[in-house]
Amino acid sequence: MSPHLKSATPINREHASNAGVRNYALVFFGCTLFHLAGTWSLPLIDRDEPRFAEASREMIERGDYIVPHFNNQFRLDKPPLAYWAQVASFAIFGQNDFAARFPSTIAAALVALSIFAWGARIGDSHVGLRAAIIFTLSLQTFLHAKAAVADMWLVLFVTIAHWAGHELIQRPRLNVQHLTSNSEEHQTSNIKHQTFGFWWAFYLSLSFGFLAKGPIAWAPLLTVGSTIFFARDLRLGQRFKFVRGSLLALGIVALWGIPALIRTHGEFFAVGIGRHVIRRSFGAMEGHGANSLGAYLLLLPFYFVTVFVSFFPWSIKFPWLTRNLLRKKQAGVTDPSYSGRDEIDNYLLAGAAIIFIIFSLIKTKLPHYTLPAFPLIALLLARHWVEPGTTIFKAITVTTACFWISIALIVPPLVARSFPAYALFQQSRSSLRPEMEFGAVDYQEPSLVWYFRSRIRGWMTPLRATDAAAFMQTRGPRFLILPTETAANLFRNAPGDWKTFSIHGFNIAKGKQVDLTLLQKQE
Repeated sequence: MSPHLKSATPINREHASNAGVRNYALVFFGCTLFHLAGTWSLPLIDRDEPRFAEASREMIERGDYIVPHFNNQFRLDKPPLAYWAQVASFAIFGQNDFAARFPSTIAAALVALSIFAWGARIGDSHVGLRAAIIFTLSLQTFLHAKAAVADMWLVLFVTIAHWAGHELIQRPRLNVQHLTSNSEEHQTSNIKHQTFGFWWAFYLSLSFGFLAKGPIAWAPLLTVGSTIFFARDLRLGQRFKFVRGSLLALGIVALWGIPALIRTHGEFFAVGIGRHVIRRSFGAMEGHGANSLGAYLLLLPFYFVTVFVSFFPWSIKFPWLTRNLLRKKQAGVTDPSYSGRDEIDNYLLAGAAIIFIIFSLIKTKLPHYTLPAFPLIALLLARHWVEPGTTIFKAITVTTACFWISIALIVPPLVARSFPAYALFQQSRSSLRPEMEFGAVDYQEPSLVWYFRSRIRGWMTPLRATDAAAFMQTRGPRFLILPTETAANLFRNAPGDWKTFSIHGFNIAKGKQVDLTLLQKQE
């Protein structure tokens, strides 16, 4: 090798390294800015977003980061990782709607970054970038990357676990016949180092995924297990050291779980696992799904149908992708238009299929439950999207991005005033005092707690209409929120010094129009 080539090699490497860092930064910050659009102008949507946000605020107030509370009661529905992320966000941005949603935006950007990196390893940087774009611009991602809930954290850790599991399975073997002793030692050390890192990434992701949303985070174990089973190579399992790794993952979860179980006398397990995993599997919760056998059977293909909407606009390529995946890749075929299924596709397909099958069998159904499979589907589509140029892909990308950004910036300010709790709070906020008592009749959505507790120290007291008058007659400053018609009937002769605020809005949680009145007594 000439001296010129030797001197050029480090420069080329440095240039490539700088370009790689730049590309990763562009993906992360580009996705972050895209998902942030509009998050500051849309009120939190009942019921899940206000529950998460308020539970995080109460963590701060109580100084209790083990057992979440909502409205001074245990909130045992979800593990704490999403609350911890919101607590950190509140410390930076204050306790507001934007800060509640910011962690999901970061998680979604990290998912895109993971997809980009994984795609570059199983293809090239173009495959990785294309897969990251596909995931980011999918409808369900667009919605949940802006939502103050735990889903994007689950997707992040399931994606990293799938990636790490694939790397452990596909770990390259040394061909000692083509290596010098020095290079062999270097290669062996490098491979052991990478394997060690991916092993830790796999089991840490399983534990953090559980802390985000429970046992579904362990779906990658099924993906890895099925891959090893069909490969008929039990030696692959040795790389995972399943017993040691499972103890590590369970140990990390136990650092939070054991104190939480002790503090709640086992109730965290009874509610979090018993109600929200077991009962959700065998019964439709909150009307999401069907309890009868006939309706359950009819809903079995639910996710295989709704994915065409959830994965829009890229779902238009599903028929074409399916045709490609139905045929195996043939050795020696160099035609770029022929892209049959290979071992990498089998792994991605197994991971996506397992998630779809699990949620298809569970009775409670919501379209976003299969979101953890979307990174795998995005990688599948990116690997097989072969075209002479990038005209079609660029056209879909630019059109979709512009459309979603327009929706995010234009729609929230137009609809914000139709959110009942937000609109009522905006009207009455200047007259609220920290010491006021707070009651609600018939309309007791979590958003009331989130918005009004930003000005008062007390808790929302759920009331029946028959208790409303007694509540307002009790001494001390207080206010009551109730349907306008009920207020007119119960408080026809309200004292003249009471303040009255009324709004007309839409209850998204129940899908109906509401008219609410706030009656306020200062003393």
